[in-house]
Order: sequence, then C-alpha cells, then structure tokens
Amino acid sequence: MATTADFRNGMCLDIDGQYYFIVEFLHVKPGKGPAFVRTKLRNVATGRILDKTWNSGVKVDEVRIERRPYQYLYNDDMGYHFMHPETFDQIAINGELIEGVRFLKEGDMVEAMVHAESETVLTCELPAHVDLRITHTEPGIKGDTATNSLKPATVETGAEIRVPLFINQDDVVTVDTRDGSYVGRVKE
Repeated sequence: MATTADFRNGMCLDIDGQYYFIVEFLHVKPGKGPAFVRTKLRNVATGRILDKTWNSGVKVDEVRIERRPYQYLYNDDMGYHFMHPETFDQIAINGELIEGVRFLKEGDMVEAMVHAESETVLTCELPAHVDLRITHTEPGIKGDTATNSLKPATVETGAEIRVPLFINQDDVVTVDTRDGSYVGRVKE
C-alpha cells in the first residue's frame, strides 16, 4: 500500500481492478480546506486518460512493474514471440498490447512492462524511432526537395507510411513508431 505522498510520474496503480500509470500529478494545498492531489492517469489496457482527484493521505494500491528487454523472433496465430536476451526465456504477447506493432521486424529489441507478482505483460513498447527499408514507392524525381509534398511508400514490415517525393525504393528511412511519421533518410 502507498499513499498520495508517494505519487511519482510513471507509478502504476490498481484502481477498481484496472491498472493505471500516473502521467502527471499536482499536490494542491488551498488556503481554505484540506490538501488534495490532482492526477492524470493513463489506462494501461485502453490508453485513455483519466483525471482523478485524491484527498491527501489516501491509501492506494501500488502495482510493482518491471521493465524488461525482449528481442522479437516471429509471429503466428498465438501472438508475437519474444526472447529475453539474457535468460533466453521466450514469451508470446498479444499484438494489441504492442505499441507500434506494424513497424516491428525480426531481431528488434522492445521493452515490455511486466506485472511483477503475476508475470503478465501489461504493455510492450518499440523504440521511438526505427530504421526501415522502403520496399515499394513511386520513383523519385530529381529536384523534388523544395516542396512539402508526400507520397505513399511501403516499408519492409508491410506498413504504409508517407514519405517526401525524393525518397526511392530501397532507401532506408527513420520512422517514428508512435505515429508512423517519416523522420529522415538514413545515410548508407
């Protein structure tokens, strides 16, 4: 058990059987009345943000979360299979729990957040940026660098992104896994 005095960003709480991460919190001590803590919580399962106010000193259920690195191996009908790089333990994770799953390629390292007592995976995150090869796009035209026009392109994982006109097939680009946007071209 923890109290509102123990709140910190990233802390995981069990509220009515659902897990929430603290995104931000603010301890408020008004001139009149008791102190309270205003929080923004992110639901682990749905990603929705919840605003909640707590009276100061209230006890809450803290969930112990461990961040573990895993390497992606393959996927099949049971889910996406990962291996811990040190212990070589293999786990299968449902694709709905992986943020940015469409940019996941074989051999990529991810960070899984695991409930320490039950050993269940809550979420799995890819790095913020990954380098992927363009497998299909319309040919680029020399000199098309001045405009902000974008064209569709398919990357090696099968995901479709929008890239500038000067990007060609077989170019390697950096992609933001959070929103699927083009970040830049990788010099080879």
